[in-house]
Amino acid sequence: MESVSIVLPNRQTIAASVWISTAPLAVVLVHPGTGIAQRYYEPFARHLAAAGFHVVTYDYRGIGRSRPASLRGMDVTMADWLEDDVGAVTRWAAARFAELPLLAVGHSLGGHALALNSTTNLLHGAVLVASHAGVTATVTGLAERLRIRFVMRVLTPLLTTICGYMPARKLGLGEDLPAGVMRQWSRWTALPRYFFDDPAMDAQARMARVRVPLLVLGFADDPWANPEAIGMLTAPLINTTVERRQVAPRDAGLAAIGHMGFFRQRAGVSLWPQVVDWLREKATAPKEAP
Repeated sequence: MESVSIVLPNRQTIAASVWISTAPLAVVLVHPGTGIAQRYYEPFARHLAAAGFHVVTYDYRGIGRSRPASLRGMDVTMADWLEDDVGAVTRWAAARFAELPLLAVGHSLGGHALALNSTTNLLHGAVLVASHAGVTATVTGLAERLRIRFVMRVLTPLLTTICGYMPARKLGLGEDLPAGVMRQWSRWTALPRYFFDDPAMDAQARMARVRVPLLVLGFADDPWANPEAIGMLTAPLINTTVERRQVAPRDAGLAAIGHMGFFRQRAGVSLWPQVVDWLREKATAPKEAP
């Protein structure tokens, strides 16, 4: 594994890792979910590298190895992650591995980025894993819906004001988050159609520009990325091919998958080969015109 630093135009940096394959067919970018450090995706990256892909994992600004000494006063939003961080990683990989097809796998927020980012059409194909419009009202189960509402409506404004960032680790909610990221996420979850109702995002028009074939994976026991929420996210992708697969844990020989389980080692036997096969197919197919 090679550690690299990707520099943004504002001179801030993104910490990334490159997993090298001995006989690469293509390059796969792994775009993380919210508050998830790149180390979580290491087993999946190793599997892809063994299957014939160079792999790039990374941390959004403020997360994991891209976290500065203090998150207080860090000026970054979720929209910045979706466009600037993902765009920088994509352009860097396209330049570093110019001779190879470029593919991507996005988890949750990472899938949002693939649907929105201005560099997505550089790819030959992309997989969205547990990606959904994060509207609180669509969360399955009253208890989980109330928990999310409490975190977003009560804890977020209180703790980001007191601490200057969201101390998510202490709450068991993943990595700590910059205040701007958490506040914007909180606002979107309260809107009827998530970021589609934020005029500054222009999300519907941006998604209509995507021409890259997409595989969209959902899991029957995921309370957040349920079929309704996934459909809300993917509906504006009107100018590309979207293949949706809904997987029940029992059909994959697993007790549970949920929102996070696809990238755990135990999912590797039954679920990862499906994605590897799809990525190989797109890597060897002629690239569709943008």
